[in-house]
Amino acid sequence: MISSPTSASAQKKSLASRLIGFIIPLVITVGLCWLLFHDIDMKQMWDIIRHECDFFWIGLNLCLSVCAQIWRALRWQIQLKAIGVRPTLWQLILSIFGTYSVNLVFPRLGEVWRTGYISERTRSSFTEVFGSMVAERLSDTIAVALFMLATLIASGSQLREYLAQDPEKFASISSILTSPILWGAVIATLVAVWWIFTRYPENKVIAFVRRVWRGLWIGFSAIWKMPGKGLWLFYTVLLWGSYFMGLYCAFRSFPLTSQVLDIYGMQALLVCYVFTSIAMAVPSNGGIGPWQWAMIFGLSFYTAKVPDLTTDYANSFANLVMGTQTLLQILLGIFTFAWIAIVKRTEKSAKI
Repeated sequence: MISSPTSASAQKKSLASRLIGFIIPLVITVGLCWLLFHDIDMKQMWDIIRHECDFFWIGLNLCLSVCAQIWRALRWQIQLKAIGVRPTLWQLILSIFGTYSVNLVFPRLGEVWRTGYISERTRSSFTEVFGSMVAERLSDTIAVALFMLATLIASGSQLREYLAQDPEKFASISSILTSPILWGAVIATLVAVWWIFTRYPENKVIAFVRRVWRGLWIGFSAIWKMPGKGLWLFYTVLLWGSYFMGLYCAFRSFPLTSQVLDIYGMQALLVCYVFTSIAMAVPSNGGIGPWQWAMIFGLSFYTAKVPDLTTDYANSFANLVMGTQTLLQILLGIFTFAWIAIVKRTEKSAKI
């Protein structure tokens, strides 16, 4: 059967978009990692890690990371039950483990993989499962926004003091944020978008955007109508609490980052937590690169009272924490896909 020019063109576009989606994050990851390592004394970094790090705290950090993934699975189970999809908890845990390992190789495709895995195991609609996954991710975005708000309230003065160390930079940032031109452009853009959407509702692109937005809203609003909302919120608190306390354990693993906690308190941890959470939104392989840069930037706020906390020291700390997390995801990924392969082979043998 000869494929039509249209279908061949669509296949080329699909292949091109997949390559772009893989290559761009890879380039960002490699580029940022090169910037991290090209001017660093590797021997010094390993000496800092070997002599300074208390790996007991790193172990606790990894345990809390696994706990966070289990809470995520339990939370997603509640959403799936609300739409009639009933996977086992073990299947959900495997899907979360697999998501993070897939994202190390193909950023953002881990969510698509876990949707496909759960819909296949439960013989459910891919679209419905995908909608619940998107709603779950949207709730995470709101959680990060709340953390950002808490950080601005708790540490706004420290952020202003840090920026005030460079008066010219502080003045330029302030002038941009308070510029009437900027806010006028934002308002004009919103008005233009609203006018286009109301003036041309039958346009294919606009109709598609409306359908996507409506589906996302329905999926998200279902959270507030589903049974078990209280338990869902409880798992959300446990999920983000595990991430937060995991970072606390990481800070305690090095003397100087532990000193930051002792001097500046939990506000410093909150600032670094928010910066690294935002960095995870950058398209990269599992956050490698952006996460370290965000951590180094966050720690730079607190060098005034911890002068030995140099960029090299912060770099060593950030690379160790991200490196151990990446190794954990690789091991969990190997376990997950080995388990899935064994189960499929067993099921296939049982049918023969």
